[in-house]
Amino acid sequence: MAKASVSEFFHSYAEGFDAIYGNKNTIVNRVVNKYLRSSMRLRFEKSIAACNPIEGRSVLDVGTGPGHYAITLARRGAGRVLGLDFAEGMLNVARQHAQEAGVADKCEFRMGDFIKAELNETFDYVILMGFMDYMSDPAMVIDRALSLAKVRVMFSFPRAEGLLAWQRQLRYKSRCDLFQYSRGRLEELFSKYGKRVHIEPISRDYFVTVEAGAANASSNGAARR
Repeated sequence: MAKASVSEFFHSYAEGFDAIYGNKNTIVNRVVNKYLRSSMRLRFEKSIAACNPIEGRSVLDVGTGPGHYAITLARRGAGRVLGLDFAEGMLNVARQHAQEAGVADKCEFRMGDFIKAELNETFDYVILMGFMDYMSDPAMVIDRALSLAKVRVMFSFPRAEGLLAWQRQLRYKSRCDLFQYSRGRLEELFSKYGKRVHIEPISRDYFVTVEAGAANASSNGAARR
């Protein structure tokens, strides 16, 4: 699972990370967003679109950070959104944003380890964006996410191929562990969940969608055999 250094890094980085999603229309921001943050924009857009229909539905946002996914979905009609993160600094920013957006009554932001957290409920949608990057046991995380989902789970995985992958690995070397994936590795990880797994390369990430009903049926079938 994630080391303490990951939590410490994101706690201290909360305001800077939140600013990535800001709307400062400077030349530097436009260039950086186009070439280095396109994956962040794409996985946000794809996750929001995959949570459809959203009216009255429930969402678990794992590694919620400053809460942009959670708050967007609450504003679009989600009945309940739980944002889980291991960095208190991120959660403080998320709570503030939810208040400002007028959706604090729909959003709960809780500190905790995803694997160990007591979650005595299931959710229509489970989102894990920018989370698998720091998980040393991805299979355990995938299993837990699918056990909590009723409709669909969305994951992002950083790609191991290309110059940006090498650059990111070097940049994170002194911060915390970073885990990157090839398509073959993802196909291996998700092979037991059947054919309703969709793996799509988006810029420097893979965006993976799993239909929860199909995944659960596949797992139950495997258990019977």
